[in-house]
Amino acid sequence: MLGQHTQPYVVATWQRLGLLQQALPQENSLPSPLSDRHLTDTWGGARSEGRSHEGIDIFAPRGTPIHATTHGIISKVGNDRLGGQVVVIVGPGGAGHYYAHLDSYADITPNDWVDTGDIIGYVGNSGNAKGTPPHVHYGIYINGRAVNPYPLLQKSE
Repeated sequence: MLGQHTQPYVVATWQRLGLLQQALPQENSLPSPLSDRHLTDTWGGARSEGRSHEGIDIFAPRGTPIHATTHGIISKVGNDRLGGQVVVIVGPGGAGHYYAHLDSYADITPNDWVDTGDIIGYVGNSGNAKGTPPHVHYGIYINGRAVNPYPLLQKSE
């Protein structure tokens, strides 16, 4: 019998193995993390420290709910230097879905299962986005490499 503290980890590991066997997201297959917001392809734009933009920014009023673009397992709820308050979800094919500059989090913790459309946090401008209009930075990482999420998202226009 698994201990109470071990069981969530074992279940999440089993779920991750199942996710790895599922197909990676395809063109126009993912809903936007902010429904009814205009999407602009900001991939590759110049950023501080000689970096290029590895995602897209979707602007909305502070506190707008951010929805999971995929089902999967929460792998991170916390802070990083550039993204500020971030959430990372491991989805089908092992793709990492990265949501940054949040104002606050929904009631989620690492190893939680989320379904597409679940609220994971709220729009803000934390991290290196301080002083910019509130938005969510959305990125996708496949095999550890950033890919442009814009073609994978469904457009409402």
